[in-house]
Amino acid sequence: MTRSFFNLNNLDRRKFMRTSLQTAGVLSLTGFTSQTKTSDHTHLPTVYTVQQMIDLILKEGNLSPLKETVDTIKCGSPDQIVSGIVTTMFPTIPVIEKAAALKANFIIAHEPSFYNHSDSPDWVRDNAVLKEKQAMLEKHKIAIWRFHDYCHALKPDAVSYGAAKKAGWLPYYKTGEVMLKIPKISFKNLTSHLQKTLGIAHLRVIGDPDFPCERIALLPGAWGGQRQVSVAEKEKPDVLIVGETPEWETVEYIRDARALGHKISLVVLGHAVSEEPGMEWFAEWLKPKIPEVNITHLESKDPFTWV
Repeated sequence: MTRSFFNLNNLDRRKFMRTSLQTAGVLSLTGFTSQTKTSDHTHLPTVYTVQQMIDLILKEGNLSPLKETVDTIKCGSPDQIVSGIVTTMFPTIPVIEKAAALKANFIIAHEPSFYNHSDSPDWVRDNAVLKEKQAMLEKHKIAIWRFHDYCHALKPDAVSYGAAKKAGWLPYYKTGEVMLKIPKISFKNLTSHLQKTLGIAHLRVIGDPDFPCERIALLPGAWGGQRQVSVAEKEKPDVLIVGETPEWETVEYIRDARALGHKISLVVLGHAVSEEPGMEWFAEWLKPKIPEVNITHLESKDPFTWV
């Protein structure tokens, strides 16, 4: 197991950094020129390994290590020196190519790299696309760490906070709560507002365009039909806003509820575009904590085109 950077004393830190700098190719890989001052006033270049960067994020987020989590390193080495960081929703091929062009060798992604929740390479045997993607990552020496469970464990939850921030609803947002009470607005104008602020070309909706909306349940991402319906039953929102939902679960619940006279509407934003603002905000959160490292957010974008 890699020893945490935060458990090293000053002498150990200096020894680690000098050893790192003596390693062939490190300076050309990192491109770091910024310096920090240690407690004994010795100037040393600031470098981080992938594992040290993960440790820093957990420390700064006051996050306890999880025994069972999908937030693991998916490729690359925990000991490689970080030359730059890219945050994103999905580590798509275009995101990997852009990261390489930026000389950033550490991608922090919210969702899976290899098309299944646990990123098992054997999910589908002899997966040609997966192998090509792995080869590209190896070519560019890029490490990927998934930031999902820890992302949602932040206070506030980075995804819900990021979505509320981008929608301009932070004055109505409360940490740990899914309900927001916004100024009254018609359902038609609400959907237009979400399209404009979140940059979504098309929404799928169920509702009366003229219905006045005030109580919003904001559930970006994929909460699952049972949790979405549970929130709708408990909170009785005017509008249930979700990232994605099984069409045979929440969608049919909303359709029947409306047929029975219940005043509830549904907005389906899309999974990627609903949680992307959370990773964008995470990059903003991280930058001042490690100003010597270049951090860029790259959108993985909506995978769909509409015809």
